[in-house]
Amino acid sequence: MQAAAAIRHEALWQRLPWLPKLHTPGEEEQYWRMHLLPNCTMLGAAMGNRLVGVIAYGDDWIKQLYVLPDFQGTGIGSLLLGCAKEGMDEIRLWTFQRNIGARAFYERHGFSAEEETDGADNEEKEPDIRYHWRRLPELTPGPHPSSG
Repeated sequence: MQAAAAIRHEALWQRLPWLPKLHTPGEEEQYWRMHLLPNCTMLGAAMGNRLVGVIAYGDDWIKQLYVLPDFQGTGIGSLLLGCAKEGMDEIRLWTFQRNIGARAFYERHGFSAEEETDGADNEEKEPDIRYHWRRLPELTPGPHPSSG
């Protein structure tokens, strides 16, 4: 959990340096260990023996999805998101409005904006946006016209 929390920390603060740092690394690790691990499906992506991406999801929500900045744009986030999509028919998630990279990523993967807030209800007090994705129903083949 220490490595997962460190990925979140590095990815978030390198991309969004204006966010307030509200928790120590130990508090972040404790959150992953005590809240996410027992309540979510968690997957990691490794290069060699280094964890470079992580996702925590369940109950139709992605709780966390982070990839180290040096590994973003390589397909790791798409792979992790794809695993979550396999197990859920619809997904919601929050990201910050100013996180343009994350917003573009989710929109490329079929998510649509559902709600924007002024940030009053998140601990960073940063305006955020809720995204939603729903699996499209599979088309069943209909009767074929017979050739006469």
